[in-house]
This record gives sequence, structure tokens and C-alpha cells, in this order.
Amino acid sequence: MEFEAVIGLEVHTQLLTESKIFCGCSTKFGAPPNHHTCPVCTGMPGSLPVLNRRVVEFALRLALAVGARINPVCVFARKHYFYPDLPKNYQISQYEAPIAEGGAIEIEVDGQRKSIGLVRIHMEEDAGKLVHDEKRPVSYVDFNRTGVPLLEIVSEPDIRSPEEAVAYLKKLRTIVRYLGICDGNMEEGSLRCDANVSVRPKGSQEFGTKVELKNMNSFRHVERALKYEIKRQIGLLLEGKEVVQETRLFDEAKGVTHSMRGKEEAHDYRYFPDPDLVPVKIDPEWIEKVRSELPELPDAKKQRFIEEYGLPTYDAEILTVSRPLAEFFEECVKLFPQPKKVSNWLMTEVLRELNREGKEIDETNLKPEHIAELLKLVEDGVVSITAAKKIFPEVYATGRNPKELVEEKGLRQESDEGALEAICREVLSENPAEVEKYKSGKKGVIGFFVGQVMKKTRGKANPKLVNQILTRLLEA
Repeated sequence: MEFEAVIGLEVHTQLLTESKIFCGCSTKFGAPPNHHTCPVCTGMPGSLPVLNRRVVEFALRLALAVGARINPVCVFARKHYFYPDLPKNYQISQYEAPIAEGGAIEIEVDGQRKSIGLVRIHMEEDAGKLVHDEKRPVSYVDFNRTGVPLLEIVSEPDIRSPEEAVAYLKKLRTIVRYLGICDGNMEEGSLRCDANVSVRPKGSQEFGTKVELKNMNSFRHVERALKYEIKRQIGLLLEGKEVVQETRLFDEAKGVTHSMRGKEEAHDYRYFPDPDLVPVKIDPEWIEKVRSELPELPDAKKQRFIEEYGLPTYDAEILTVSRPLAEFFEECVKLFPQPKKVSNWLMTEVLRELNREGKEIDETNLKPEHIAELLKLVEDGVVSITAAKKIFPEVYATGRNPKELVEEKGLRQESDEGALEAICREVLSENPAEVEKYKSGKKGVIGFFVGQVMKKTRGKANPKLVNQILTRLLEA
């Protein structure tokens, strides 16, 4: 019997607001424990929440970007559960009347495009963080994260494989980063994912028993956890056993999931409208203002790069994954209008450095002027491509002018045609046997002559010019 997986994802995106969702405390990451707290976010009696308008604006941006339906009125609700890092013993979230419903995210896996539907987007506050003592059997609570604004994006159960799940997550992260509402940093917890996964016989329309997976903080962990869980559930069904509805944690070290608790249903949380927060009415004019300010989104930008710059699909996809990188590319092309050469350099030399440091291009000393100048130096024959690649890491690290480094390191190519012709004639006269081989039709021997000229000039000869001179002399 063949089985298929049915997967739905619940993604929490931590918003890039300066203050929390219901108070004025800072959202900055990395502060000492419990420094960014106040009576409101720690749930002290008598304190009252006040909604951060910026959170609503960010929710509208995402809703419009994914084609969701924005509800004219949305309501905050209390979601009750009891955990040490939840100071009020309830979380302010949204339930029956979220800010947006519907919409979709387009993904591509193995050349096949697919639309993953969305159930809802809603606003809520984050919980705190438990810090477990490694030496003693005690835990500490850090409330700095309590009240940090989140958007929860719930997908339809349209995902059928771990690969599709990862593609969906990557696309969603790209969108929220383009919109400037979340940095997408999974390691710091600003983008977190829970997965609901079940299996069923292929062709069946009925859903199997779903299991919720938690504790996945990277694309790789999401893929590994889903693969294991799908295999585990299929194994149970083949043995004639039942899959239990529960919440399971992913053990990164062992690559397995294990039971955490029984899976809660909505009624377990005893949702009801928060009496301290009035319903939020969304003005249509505000929606249109937000719509008019949306940036060009990844799919549209990718298609434009293909059509406007003549880039291959692969190049366009790589360059548009990051908004800063896409903007950097366009600035480079303005200065050096050869899109494919710029693309090649960015996808090799630049991305190698960015990936090594785990940075976005706007977090470095590199400027479009640096890339344009390097490519112009190569184009004009001032330096070889090898020399340009040699100095690039220093340009990237320091932001120094490429021309200065070329002069300082003595990397300027010899392009004096007269001087180079004299050296070429010398090489040919020293190697009569190889000259005869060339004359007999073995044209590949010209590479030997170029190598000898480069040796005599200590690598400073312009190889393109050397090749032209040698060909002319040999053909003569």
C-alpha cells in the first residue's frame, strides 16, 4: 500500500517593531534577562494593554502580499494555558475574527509550481523563554520576549512532502523579509515553525490522525523531522497500530521525534474575546495606503530580471531571494551595464563571502561601485580575472578601492603590444618543435606558448592579448 503525507504549517513571525504589541517595552534581542519588561507585559493586576498600530500595519502588508482577505473588524481573544513563561496564564491572540483569512503562497519544487493555500493570518503576543540550568535541576524564566508581537500564518493542509514544506517556509521567509516586517532569523527564534502532519493511503480523501511537531529552528531540521515522522506513522499503520493525536518534539541530535503531550484542541484553550481590548476596525483608506507602499515582491522581481536583464531563471531566482542583494545587483548594472557578468560575480565571489559570514550584503563594507570597478578593470585588460578574484576578499572585508589595491600589489597587467610581441617572438624561437606541431594542425599547443609568455612576465601579461599576438605570429 502506498501512503501520502498531509502537512499543514503554523509559522510564527516575530515583527520588527521597536516596541512590544501592547506596551512600550523594547523588542531588542540580546538584552540581559528581564530588562525589557513592565507591569503590562508581565501581567501585573490592574495593568491594561494598548495595541501597537505598527503591528496592524505589518499584518496588513503581509495580508496584501499573499492575497488574503482582510476582515473589516478583527477581535483579540484570550487563549488560556498554563506554563511558567506565560505570566498572565493566558496569551492575547486572535481566534474567531482574525485580521485576515485566505490567500496563498506559490512554491516551486523540482520544476513544478504549486499554490499552498492559507487559512488565516492573526496577531498575537509572544511568550517568555525558559532557561534551563545545565548543572542543577532548576530553570529560570526570562520575560524579555513576553509581549513581542507575532504574526501567525496558518496554511491549509496542502503540503505533500518535506521538500514542499521547506520550499513554502523559504518563500514565506523571503516575502516577510522583502516586506521589512521580520528578519527571518530562525536561530534567534524570530521565525518559528510548527507542523501538523498525518499520512493516509494514496488516493484517499479522508485525513489521517494528525500529530503536531514542535522545536524546529532551521529548514534542515524541519525537513528531517517531517521525514522521520512520516516514516514513523507509516510504520505504525503497516503494523496495524493507531497513530495517536499528540504533540511531539524533534530531537536534533538523534534525528527522531518523541512524545511531549496530548494535542490540544481549540476548546482546551477556552478562548473568549479579551475584555481589555476593543475590536479593531480597519479603515479601507488605510488598506489602500499600505497597498500603495508595498515593495516589488520576489516573484514579480524574478520575472522582471529575466525579461529586463536577460538573466537565466536560475540567476534571477538566486538574486531575488534577498531584497538587499537584488537591489545591489541593479545598482551594479547601472554602473557596469553587463547584467550577466555582474550576476556571475555576485553569485560566485560575493555569495561565497556572504555565506561564510552569514550576512546580508547591506551589512558589509561592499558597495556596488566596488564590483563595477573590478569588472571594468578586467574588461579594460588592466587586471586579469585571476588578479581581480585575488584582491576581492580584501575589497569585501575593508571596502578599499580596487584600483588602489591593484597598484599597491603590483597586479596591473602588461598590455603594451610591442613589448608583448617581442616576448612572444622570443618564446616561439626558443620552442621550434612546438611551432612545427602547431603548423601540422595541433592548434591546442598555443596554450603552451601562452604559459611560457606568462612565465616570462611573472603572470602580468594580458593573456587575451598574448593569445591574439601568438596566433597572428604563428599563422604568419
